[in-house]
Amino acid sequence: MIGAMAVALDLVDRLMRAIEDGDLDGVRACYSPDVTVWANFDQRNRDLESSMRVLSWLVENTTSRRYEVLRRIEIEGGALQQHVLHGTVASTGKDYAMPACLVITTDGEAITHVDEYLDPAVLQPAFSTD
Repeated sequence: MIGAMAVALDLVDRLMRAIEDGDLDGVRACYSPDVTVWANFDQRNRDLESSMRVLSWLVENTTSRRYEVLRRIEIEGGALQQHVLHGTVASTGKDYAMPACLVITTDGEAITHVDEYLDPAVLQPAFSTD
């Protein structure tokens, strides 16, 4: 039997690959229906549908996404991942690199909560048409 922590790391890996591939059904499959996603920049908890809209926007507005994982470790109740999200903006062709940290809680089968630490302002130059 796979331990809960190994399951958490597998869920995080599956989530990252689904986002990289633009596979929104794959993203949804990693989440509990009751998932909440909190972000440091606005201090809001988003539910599943709101979180999926954010990820849909990302997929629709970028031509590529790649996670450079700096650290992914097991923690009590889930996993922590520090990464840089690299991508290319569809409308400008410009590349971006956005550092972030995720603290992910799981129930052993699905992701139930994400605390997301990032600065979305890092994306502004890539979306600028100047």
